[in-house]
Amino acid sequence: MALAAVILAAGKGTRMNSRLPKVLHPVAGRPMLRFVLEAVAKAGADRVIVVAGYGAPAVAAAVAGLAEVVIQEEQLGTAHALLQAEKSLEGFAGEVMVLPGDTPLFRGETLRAFYAAHQREGAAATVLTARFADPAGYGRVIRDATGKVLRIVEHCDATEEELAVNEVNTGFYFFKPVIFSVLKRISPTNVQREYYLPDAIRLLREEGLPVAAWEAPDPEEFFGVNDRRQLAVAERIVRQRVLAALMDGGVTVLDPAVTYVDPGVVVGPDTVIYPFTFLEGETTVGMEARLGPWAKITDSRLGNGVAVQSAVVNGAVIGDGAAIGPFTYLRPGTVVGPGAKVGGFVEVKKSVIGEGSKVPHLSYIGDTEIGRNVNVGAGTITCNYDGRQKWPTVIEDEAFVGSNTNLVAPVRVGKGAYIGAGSTITKDVPPEALGVARSRQVNIPHWAKKRVRE
Repeated sequence: MALAAVILAAGKGTRMNSRLPKVLHPVAGRPMLRFVLEAVAKAGADRVIVVAGYGAPAVAAAVAGLAEVVIQEEQLGTAHALLQAEKSLEGFAGEVMVLPGDTPLFRGETLRAFYAAHQREGAAATVLTARFADPAGYGRVIRDATGKVLRIVEHCDATEEELAVNEVNTGFYFFKPVIFSVLKRISPTNVQREYYLPDAIRLLREEGLPVAAWEAPDPEEFFGVNDRRQLAVAERIVRQRVLAALMDGGVTVLDPAVTYVDPGVVVGPDTVIYPFTFLEGETTVGMEARLGPWAKITDSRLGNGVAVQSAVVNGAVIGDGAAIGPFTYLRPGTVVGPGAKVGGFVEVKKSVIGEGSKVPHLSYIGDTEIGRNVNVGAGTITCNYDGRQKWPTVIEDEAFVGSNTNLVAPVRVGKGAYIGAGSTITKDVPPEALGVARSRQVNIPHWAKKRVRE
């Protein structure tokens, strides 16, 4: 049977104290709404509709290509939000899954199990419940003596007896399409003066339609984010899961409490991750690498046996056995070849460092192509910018660049050529030649004593 998912994501999230819509606040490097979309996809949804309200253009941009968007102009409650999807689902004869967009911890596997339970029950509605040690703020699930669900009561509308119930409504439901006719009969007769979706459970019961409940095996999955403190809790849990999966796959994480890896990052076995390492975005790391301490690696590809220490690596490719750091900055477009070294206080931008080449100390390499087995001396700078545009530098295989050299682009250093230390090179250096560009040293005897007398 066809399955549609409707994700309720219209709220501002007042307690976040932010101009950003709540569902777009990042958890482990991605908007929490993306976690919901991924889980829904794993559950097998054929159609996905996001109900947006506050910050709707930003929400629509975040889900472009992943979901349809409908707008809730006024945020009048969860029942009113679901009703905005009615037109989009006109003629749809399958099941409708409804869930909040601010719950980034649940898994697609859990949704599949919930869907299977709903299908077994054959109910008009199935609500997903959980039991919390502290249910404050959640709607309570009220059952009759036989265990059947009677209704759901919001925390602010509950009696003392109802508040004592620790089984809560997670905000996850499966409905048959009949839900849209029921939604129109819900009234805002509650403390918040809102149209509550849980009221549909009572109305379906009153019509004699079967209503079921399925209790979540792991209540933690349905932890909702409503403020910055809860956002931090969700962040910690997601990162713990990511690191646990890496360690199960053969990665050594020396101190998980101070190691930060985004979901989706791939790390090969026998890699060791040292404390205060950040692996972000679409990063992949090969086997037997050594990362950190104090490394931040974003959207980069690292080969086998790579070592990165105290470095920022952004949008770079690093070949097998290369060594980076300490105190190194690799900017987007950088390619470091196998066995190469980029060392202390070196910045590389949109350049290729060839196999076995070394840029060990205190250099800036920009818009440059360095061949194989090149040695770049300390303090070397490729002067790639003339104030208007960037120019390339080429250093061919086996060249040797002396310390404190300025290579003024565009310029080419030929294969096997040498550059004398302290040179400012403005013209091409032929292969195997020695390029020197500095004035002759002049020593003036007794100059210091003369200066003192003056």
